[in-house]
Amino acid sequence: MKLRILGSAGAEFPDFRPPAFMIDNALLLDAGTVGSVLTEDEQLSIRTVFITHVHLDHIRGIPALADNIIVKNLRHPVDIFATAPVIDALRTHLFNGLIWPDFTCLPTPEEPVLCFKTLDPFTPVKLGEDTPRRRSIDGYTITAIPVHHTVPAVGFCVDFMGKRLVYTGDTGPTDEIWNHASGADALIVEVSFPDSQESLALLTQHLCCSLLKKELSKIHSLPQRILITHPKPQYYELIKSEIQALNISQVELLRDGTIYDI
Repeated sequence: MKLRILGSAGAEFPDFRPPAFMIDNALLLDAGTVGSVLTEDEQLSIRTVFITHVHLDHIRGIPALADNIIVKNLRHPVDIFATAPVIDALRTHLFNGLIWPDFTCLPTPEEPVLCFKTLDPFTPVKLGEDTPRRRSIDGYTITAIPVHHTVPAVGFCVDFMGKRLVYTGDTGPTDEIWNHASGADALIVEVSFPDSQESLALLTQHLCCSLLKKELSKIHSLPQRILITHPKPQYYELIKSEIQALNISQVELLRDGTIYDI
C-alpha cells in the first residue's frame, strides 16, 4: 500500500491541512483535503472515499471534488462509504440543494457523481466485490470499527495483500479498535492536544500524549509504525516533543505531503 498524507492537522493554518489519507492513488480515508493539493488528474483517480465522521474538517473536500468532476461532463461516480448517521447528516445538512447541490442525483439520478454507501460497523467491505465498477481498488477489505467521539464515529481497518493499516479517525479513550491494531503494519492515531490540555481533550473526545500512552497499553502487540495525526498546529512543536518523550521508537508525528510504503 502506498499511503499519501494529503492532510493531517487538527486545524487549518498555512502548511497545515485537515485530515485526508490517500491509498494507492484511488482510495481516500476522510476527505478534509482534496482539491487544494491534488491535480485534476489525481482527483479524477479517486473512486472511493471512506468517512469516519461528519465533522467539517473530515468531509469538506467532497463538495469541491464532486463539482470538479461534473464540470468535466464525465461518467465518473465516486462511492462515499459512511455509517448511517453520517450519510443522513450529509444529505440533510450539506448536499441538500441549499448549502451545496445534491450530487447524489446530478447530473442524473441514474448516473450521479456521488453514491452513498452505508457501512455497518464490524462488517467488512470487500472492494471489487461490493464495488464492481472500481477495478483500481480490487482486493482491499475495509472494516469500520466504532470509536468514542462527540458525534457517531468509526475508525477503519484496511487489509490488502497481507498488510494491515488501522486509522482511528477522531477519538477519545476507546477500546475495540485496539484489538484490530495489534500487530498491524501501521496505525494512524490522533493526538490533538498537549498534555497540559488533557481535560479539554477528554471534554471533546480527543487524545493527548498522556492519554495516547494509556491507549497504546491496550494493544497486545504494537504496530510497526504509529503515525500521529490531528495535532492542533498551535501546539505542534510541543506535541512533537511530548511524543518524542514517550520513547516509543515506531511513533512518528505526521507532516502533510509525506508518502509511506506500508
